[in-house]
Amino acid sequence: MAGADISSPDIQQAYRDVRDDKTATNWMLLNYENPRSDVLALTATGEGGLNELNEKLKEEDCGFAYARVEYSNDKESKRTKFVLITWIGEKAPIMRKAKISVHTADVKKLISVFSIEVPARSQEDVDEDHIVTRLRKVSGIMPMGDQATRTQSRFASLCC
Repeated sequence: MAGADISSPDIQQAYRDVRDDKTATNWMLLNYENPRSDVLALTATGEGGLNELNEKLKEEDCGFAYARVEYSNDKESKRTKFVLITWIGEKAPIMRKAKISVHTADVKKLISVFSIEVPARSQEDVDEDHIVTRLRKVSGIMPMGDQATRTQSRFASLCC
């Protein structure tokens, strides 16, 4: 089985743009040039975050997305994390679904910096709240309300 071709300079530039916090571009989407191709092409980029990216995902496609996600845990802090999304639409051809799992390793050679990898089959999997929750868990930081609740629960179980 042939590897994925991700050699397009457009893909490499889009990756650099998403990584660069001086650009407004915060996501990119790669899809296959055609149903029988192993060549990935830059389908879209955007500045509207995961919600905008989610609108571009089609259930008959397979591809990859890369996004810069910014979120805060309190009023004083802001975090920036990167997410690699492997999109396998529910109505994508079965052979494409099989090949994308092999092509993931090739894509990771270029898109190598990310905090989490999200396997997505529906738009709910790419929901911003869902992804931010996963990022918080990975970084070990939950919003103050959640931390306070956990501390109170631990204290109650120790003393009572």
